[in-house]
Amino acid sequence: MSKPTDNPADPFKKALAEATKVLADDPELGVSYSVDPPGMTADAVRLPQVSRRMTRAEVLLARGTADAFALRRRYHDAPTHARYLPAGQMARDLYEAMETARCEAVGARVMPGTASNIDAMIAAEAAKRGYAQAREAGEVPLSVAAGYMVRHLATGRPLPKGADTVMDLWRGFIEDQAGGTLDRLDDVLADQAAFARLARQVITDLGYGDQLGDDPDLENDETEEEGAEADSEAPEEYGEEQGQDSDEAEANPEQSQDDMQDAAQAHVSPDDMSDMEMGEETELPEGEAPLEPPPPAPHSEADPEYKVFSAEFDEEIKAEDLAEPAELERLRAYLDQQLDPLKGAVGRLANKLQRRLQAQQSRSWEFDREEGILDAGRLARVVANPTTPLSFKIEKDTEFRDTVVTLLLDNSGSMRGRPISIAAICADVLARTLERCDVKVEILGFTTRAWKGGQSRERWLAEGRAQAPGRLNDLRHIIYKSADAPWRRARENLGLMMKEGLLKENIDGEALEWAHRRMMVRPEARKILMVISDGAPVDDSTLSVNAANYLEKHLRDVIAMVERRKAVELIAIGIGHDVTRYYQRAVTITDVEQLAGAMTEQLASLFDKDPRGRARMVGIRRAV
Repeated sequence: MSKPTDNPADPFKKALAEATKVLADDPELGVSYSVDPPGMTADAVRLPQVSRRMTRAEVLLARGTADAFALRRRYHDAPTHARYLPAGQMARDLYEAMETARCEAVGARVMPGTASNIDAMIAAEAAKRGYAQAREAGEVPLSVAAGYMVRHLATGRPLPKGADTVMDLWRGFIEDQAGGTLDRLDDVLADQAAFARLARQVITDLGYGDQLGDDPDLENDETEEEGAEADSEAPEEYGEEQGQDSDEAEANPEQSQDDMQDAAQAHVSPDDMSDMEMGEETELPEGEAPLEPPPPAPHSEADPEYKVFSAEFDEEIKAEDLAEPAELERLRAYLDQQLDPLKGAVGRLANKLQRRLQAQQSRSWEFDREEGILDAGRLARVVANPTTPLSFKIEKDTEFRDTVVTLLLDNSGSMRGRPISIAAICADVLARTLERCDVKVEILGFTTRAWKGGQSRERWLAEGRAQAPGRLNDLRHIIYKSADAPWRRARENLGLMMKEGLLKENIDGEALEWAHRRMMVRPEARKILMVISDGAPVDDSTLSVNAANYLEKHLRDVIAMVERRKAVELIAIGIGHDVTRYYQRAVTITDVEQLAGAMTEQLASLFDKDPRGRARMVGIRRAV
């Protein structure tokens, strides 16, 4: 007999585990409960923890998560999924979201009870990420909206609160671009391979076809055609001779075996025998050369024609790996000296930004709780019966939707001196301020490893100076602070910007694309990328052997890609340089002393709930 338990949630958890195994059609499936994020492996699922109180929210979330995992396990075929999986990150996100929605929709058609459970899970996730507060399509991921759209069209069910906001914001765009493709959804829903082909078409319709990679169906067709051609080239008499040989072999198996060996030796010349004995490879007959290797992936998603002569010497490196700890400490002390005269002004701006952000974290109370602060309105009831439950309240913070901010700093030689000091100081202050408001911050820098080309140019010279080689310098992309690292651990790293010899040339387009890729793999619902630069992209080595606008064109292409995809909100600040001709959201300052104020105002405007407040950012752009 099983040992009795005092936890009232245990019977529910046991029943849910058994139901999950049945629903997944996998009696060996392991089911566990944890405070860690839910997940699924090859032989187990991890569900949200259910406490002793078994609140309604906990129960619904556990049931919804269990049903979602079970349906995916039952209706999802991993090899088929992998066969059609796109190569690019955004296309993968769209593909995964639509496949998840397909599994849940198929399950809802067969077992309608799962639909309401999964609705509860979707509602909880939407509330956690603050989707209900979104006002613009760019504030929520397109992949999430695509998944919601597929689920809504396939089941006909209205989406829960928050999820409906996401779909409404993106619905017009999705229907305009991919409405015709989605009309065929019902015909392919039960066939994963057919649905995968439809999903890839939707991805193309939405503008991410360049991330799909090779079409697996075309590869299979080519293989089948090659096999058919090989069969058709065989002589017609071959089948007859083969039939005769097989009859003779059945009559006299020993004789037939000897004949086959003699025939094999008769077709091998002495030279061939020699080669075989020596283990040498024989040459392929003419016309049967080995297949050419696939062409390399383009260096840029924004412009497949953008070329890089050699990426072998490029470097993505953490700031702490570019200097010894003692040197970083010394450089940080020097940066702090630069900060002293500006402490008052920068501190006031930081406090202003923090007040504006925290003012939006409206507080509220949750009543009728079993624990917390005694609710004065229920005091008489408690006096009459001290055992009365649900007589407490707790204060609830309405937090920002998950947000990450990336500061991409130009580390070119033209930033040397006062500009780079101000940029480092502002990045430092903003990181501290936003961290207090529960907004994650990443600080990145970009430059090159050498002046005038470095090892890439040396190789180009040694290989004969090919025409139009593309980018001809060695990149250096620096991670001063990752989004998940607390500010106190990255504080010393920002001093690296004061290091003599660090600042060289700037290739903005590839740096922007690098920062964008890093943001796309982040889990936060809202992503903000702020670029701080003092000029157009310049690299003497590249521009001396390519078109004069080669790097500038690539920068414009990358900006257009980021702004078109709308997964990341892109803003820019130009120091003494008009960046409004590149970026839609931008401001130009004429004095580095204005940088802190411009950064503060830009970020505050982005977080402003009032559309007129957000419009102030555009107003700044016009005024400059």
